Amino acid sequence: MRLRKKPWIETAMAEVRGKTLFDSELDKFKGRWQEVFPGRKLCLEIGCGKGRFVINMARLHPECGFVAVESQHDIAFYPARDALAAKLENVRVVHAYAEGLLEWFAEGEVHQLYLNFSDPWPKTRHAKRRLTHRKFLAVYAKLLAKGGTLRFKTDNRDLFEFTLEEIEAVGARILTLTRDLHHSTVVNEIQTEYEEKFSARGNKIYFVEIAFE
Repeated sequence: MRLRKKPWIETAMAEVRGKTLFDSELDKFKGRWQEVFPGRKLCLEIGCGKGRFVINMARLHPECGFVAVESQHDIAFYPARDALAAKLENVRVVHAYAEGLLEWFAEGEVHQLYLNFSDPWPKTRHAKRRLTHRKFLAVYAKLLAKGGTLRFKTDNRDLFEFTLEEIEAVGARILTLTRDLHHSTVVNEIQTEYEEKFSARGNKIYFVEIAFE
């Protein structure tokens, strides 16, 4: 279902312009993100929603520069607003679709990649839209620097099992895996909005961290 556009969003987005980047201008940053985040390792979250995860990770890790990608125009405003309010110099919000990643980042430019509660696209015919489909995994493999990893969290069991099959298909290496993150010893620094909501309902949170080396 298409969300109804908020009448105030254009004015609001203009107010956070310094924190928000649009797909039409992203190619000029390719290979030059160190100019945006001098001396910081580049971290990327795809599908940041309202931004609880990325904002709090930026607070915890000032040594990293965080790029948060959100495709929904009306939603991208919130993490940009919060980053501006908190005076976080290490956050930029990208309003665009993930299909353009290789146009915005040079190979090996990203040090850490996060996928949190991605859209499961449950219908089989939509499998290629899943952000853990092998076509996307192949892109992440190019973007990640040596030693970089991809961390994926979901409450959707079917999507998780699909993801494990795709990981095997591309030959990535599983570093950590749990089918019950909140009852494991895996460090989970920040919960997303969805994670908190779903776990409160008793849903298990599935987690896997992989490397492509």
